[in-house]
Amino acid sequence: MLTGINPLLTGELLWHLDAMGHSDAVVIADAHFPAAALADRLVTLPGTTTPDVLAAIRTVVPLDDAPGLDLMTSADGEVLPVQSELMAAAGTDLATTGFVDRFAYYELARSAFLVVRTGETRKYGNALLRKGVVGHPSA
Repeated sequence: MLTGINPLLTGELLWHLDAMGHSDAVVIADAHFPAAALADRLVTLPGTTTPDVLAAIRTVVPLDDAPGLDLMTSADGEVLPVQSELMAAAGTDLATTGFVDRFAYYELARSAFLVVRTGETRKYGNALLRKGVVGHPSA
């Protein structure tokens, strides 16, 4: 048991997050995302939401400086409530968040260091976070 660690951050997840280097990416995936097909490393957190998992990860992982967060563009290009929640969880906004077409997003996800599959059922509830420099003054 550790103190001060969000309970969503399992030992396995913390191990992978610690192993990530600067600019390595973690995808926080909704339940619809083809996580098992795309991931080299997969952690599954059923019963969780992507904003909650992203907020937990952000307690131990700083954002890369540009871009720190990418979201999948919705079918109509509208920013959905789940995407607003993801930006809030990451500490970003529309000006500092990238939006990527669905199939281009899948290609980005293929190169991610880690995919975390959640139980999120809302469409377009996916986030790709790039790890910044730990201990850097802006972290």
